[in-house]
Amino acid sequence: MKLMPPRAVGLFEDETILRLLPEIRRAWSLHGQQARIPITGQNAKCVLFGTLNPRTGHRIVARAPNMKQRYFQRFLRLLRQSYPGRQIWLVLDKASCHTTPKTQALAKSLDIILIWLPRQWSELNGMDQLWKELKANISANLQYRTIEQHADFAQRWLFSLSNTEALRKASVLSQDFWLRSFVQ
Repeated sequence: MKLMPPRAVGLFEDETILRLLPEIRRAWSLHGQQARIPITGQNAKCVLFGTLNPRTGHRIVARAPNMKQRYFQRFLRLLRQSYPGRQIWLVLDKASCHTTPKTQALAKSLDIILIWLPRQWSELNGMDQLWKELKANISANLQYRTIEQHADFAQRWLFSLSNTEALRKASVLSQDFWLRSFVQ
């Protein structure tokens, strides 16, 4: 296995879809009564692309209307600007926007090495764990007025975490973390 050069940075990348229509996960009501959750009837959506540095807890997030390859490619360019002069090792899943030939060519030209996670193993991706926490605590059962308001709140929540909190919520600080020797 190729070892990451000393000046390179390793990042977890994942995206999440935010919907205006809330997920019904933590509603409650009195026994025998229907829970009431007011909704607008609209279901706008947006996507947040994000990375987590498992050594430092640093996060980068960008918003897009969907997961098309052009928005992921724009995110790759943002990563290159954020880590100038350093090779980037990006751990990610095989979403279609990640695997297109144009995306892979762009990543190579930007000196970004794509490291593929096995299918159906999202728990290995620290950024995915942050998205799960966000959706459980910020997005579930809450109707925002607009999708922009929802995305703003989600991004503020993510950046309000200290680096240590982000690493803890992402399970990176667990004794059983699969890349523990890498992050120490």
